[in-house]
Amino acid sequence: MSIFRCPLQIILIVSLISFQTSVNSTTFTFTNRCDYTVYPGTLAGSSSPRLESTGFQLQPGESRSLQAPPSWSGRFWGRTGCNFDPVTGQGSCTTADCGSNQLECNGAGAVPPATLAEFTIGSGDAKDFYDVSLVDGFNLPMLVEPSGGSGDCSSTGCAVNLNKGCPSELQFEGGAGCRSACEAFQTPEYCCSGAYGSPSTCKPSVYSQMFKAACPTAYSYAYDDGTSTFTCSGADYIITFCPSSTTSLKSSTPTTSTLPTSPTTTVTPPMPTQKAPSVSPPTMTPPRPTTTVTPPLPTGTTATPTAPATPTRATDGTGGGYVMDYFGSSPSFSGDASKTLASIAMAASSVLFYFLLV
Repeated sequence: MSIFRCPLQIILIVSLISFQTSVNSTTFTFTNRCDYTVYPGTLAGSSSPRLESTGFQLQPGESRSLQAPPSWSGRFWGRTGCNFDPVTGQGSCTTADCGSNQLECNGAGAVPPATLAEFTIGSGDAKDFYDVSLVDGFNLPMLVEPSGGSGDCSSTGCAVNLNKGCPSELQFEGGAGCRSACEAFQTPEYCCSGAYGSPSTCKPSVYSQMFKAACPTAYSYAYDDGTSTFTCSGADYIITFCPSSTTSLKSSTPTTSTLPTSPTTTVTPPMPTQKAPSVSPPTMTPPRPTTTVTPPLPTGTTATPTAPATPTRATDGTGGGYVMDYFGSSPSFSGDASKTLASIAMAASSVLFYFLLV
């Protein structure tokens, strides 16, 4: 006896298939074109589930993909100079270490300096928002490329090795990374905090201008929204480390400066008279503590029912370094809406099975 005994059964089956298709996940593919091993880390926003892995290894030329559900938000980065014990699995990394003492970051974020890729994935017809940020400093070149999708869908990132020619006052671990001015000097004017905590008072510094000239589409300081946040709908994303295929750990050693020179004479800012106390790495649970401002999305604090999630400008205090985070939930599918949709799907399935049995 055929199960398709009436048009209603066919309609229910088609409806269930359509429902499943409408909530398809987004695929992030990580590719390592460096000539050394990279250890990507992943961190989900407070209202988003962890991905299949929070930290893994990529040999040169290797790729790996992870799936993220609609409305997911989070960030990715690449750790370098890592050493993990093959027996215990314990270890650490020279740059962008997440402090977990393991290959998996387990909900911990990157310790600056770290090149960051940040995403807020839409649901349904809502747009994805994404950026590559140097607000936490730089440790390796990174490129984000949308695959498929509709809308602007521009590539963004920093393909230049900023560790070469990094100003001496910003150098990290002998040239393995290049710190932000906020991380290096911990002053309000560089950290966009206190009296400098707004777009009108916090302006680009000579250091952020150097980063911006080298990598025009990447965030260079906390309020660099206009040229650094990108959108796309229904896309998957390819995240490539060392996209130019010319970056090596050896080349990270500072040589003759390749960064654009400052339009004026560079003066090393004075160190603050009282150094800010060290703080443990961020837990990335918004709202953040107060030390650095971080918005990859357009200015604002609350997402409206018809607009995408608005970045939260917050500060985290990790050595004075910015942590860019817009881990707001997408207004298109709230938690209650997701439960409602799940209930509808279950009800539809029950009706379908009823008709199949009678």
